Amino acid sequence: MHERRYQRSKSFLGAKIVFNGDHSAFDCIVKEISAGGALIKIENALSVPESFGLALSDGRRFECEVRWRRINSIGVEFLTAA
Repeated sequence: MHERRYQRSKSFLGAKIVFNGDHSAFDCIVKEISAGGALIKIENALSVPESFGLALSDGRRFECEVRWRRINSIGVEFLTAA
């Protein structure tokens, strides 16, 4: 059984995936979040770059790296704290 480093919490936060020097962005929804990462729902997960900024609707921002992809979701690890 796989053990997680951080406890995940359910959420439904609006967010933006920002990249290209903050000149490009995709709207998304953060469905689960922890101190170390998040589960993000997005229309086309394949178009998301490997590293990006995640700007949450509550004002927090994280630098992220993709750990896995599905058709319409990605799992990310936070590289920086909020």
